[in-house]
Amino acid sequence: MAPAAEPKLIVALDAEALAQAAAERVMARIAANPGRIAICLTGGSSPKKLYQLLGSASWRGKVPWDRVHWFIGDERFVGESDPLNNMAVARATFLDRNAPSGHIHPIPTLVENPDESAAAYAHELQAFYGSESLDPARALFDLVLMGAGPDGHTASLFPGYPGIEETVRWVVGVPKANVAPFVPRVSLTLPTLASCHEMLFEIAGHDKQPILTRLLNGETLPALRARSHGETVWLVDRAALPEGIRGGH
Repeated sequence: MAPAAEPKLIVALDAEALAQAAAERVMARIAANPGRIAICLTGGSSPKKLYQLLGSASWRGKVPWDRVHWFIGDERFVGESDPLNNMAVARATFLDRNAPSGHIHPIPTLVENPDESAAAYAHELQAFYGSESLDPARALFDLVLMGAGPDGHTASLFPGYPGIEETVRWVVGVPKANVAPFVPRVSLTLPTLASCHEMLFEIAGHDKQPILTRLLNGETLPALRARSHGETVWLVDRAALPEGIRGGH
């Protein structure tokens, strides 16, 4: 794979159009791989409309569920049925009704601490990938879904957290979150997230305008440092765009 490229900015009219565009990109990545497919999901509010779409009657028949494996980029260290659990939300929204149970790969939280959880998930990812080291020429994921928090975090890699600089471990425990909910987290690292054909950020809503402004201005926050070895796309709706550039898109 080539070195990480600059993000491509795509603007959708509104949140519904953004979810539609995201679903189309998911399907395009699935169509590009005739074999086993790996998609890394994200938590938070950004992907909910996309997940609802993928589970809807008009879309679920298009997904080759028997070939797709579903992972997640970060998790809150809470019980697997806790409403704060990112994978629990994805499962309830579209996975459990459609995907084979063995193709859903949650981050384990019924262990002693986030570091133990991180080590277990790293082992699962490595077993799936078939190696304990990432090859820049061979992607772990077909697609990685991402979001950007109000402080510029992505996954659970918060500004100022040492795990942002991690280059060896695939997954890290995060003892403290910068934003609510203030629970420990587990997160894939930047090199692991980068091992994909496409990294797709969904950034929607007027409340995301301040952080998108900072990212577009080049502030080196975790969400800006997260880049795919393949293609990185920022899919945003018009409400999230800074006022000065709305007229140009």
